[in-house]
Amino acid sequence: MIHIKSSEDVDKTLRQFVNLKRIDLKEFFWVLLLTNANRVLGISEIGAGTVKGVVSNFHEIFQLILLTNTTAFCVIHNHPSGNLKPSEKDKSITKKLQKIAKLFDVTFLDHVIITSEGYYSFSDNQCL
Repeated sequence: MIHIKSSEDVDKTLRQFVNLKRIDLKEFFWVLLLTNANRVLGISEIGAGTVKGVVSNFHEIFQLILLTNTTAFCVIHNHPSGNLKPSEKDKSITKKLQKIAKLFDVTFLDHVIITSEGYYSFSDNQCL
């Protein structure tokens, strides 16, 4: 079982799961479901969008969390533009996920943005 200890682990784990040829074509949104010990229970693609954006479906994220008895999670999405800077929408999504996670008593560990060149972690940048 894969153990997540850092944002680098999140990035590496996701890159093993996704088709890297697609991340420069359009935006995708994933959730990484974890145990209390931060072991990976599963990864799910929540949405596939356009080159300009993707819909993040909170209902589906928390449905998966509840169905898998997840106690911690990370969300990841890509920026096909190659720009790792979070948008205002990215920041808003992160704040909403934080609020919902607290209601469900689930640990929201990180929101990671990836490109073919690298990644940005909200947690590493004290934005979570």
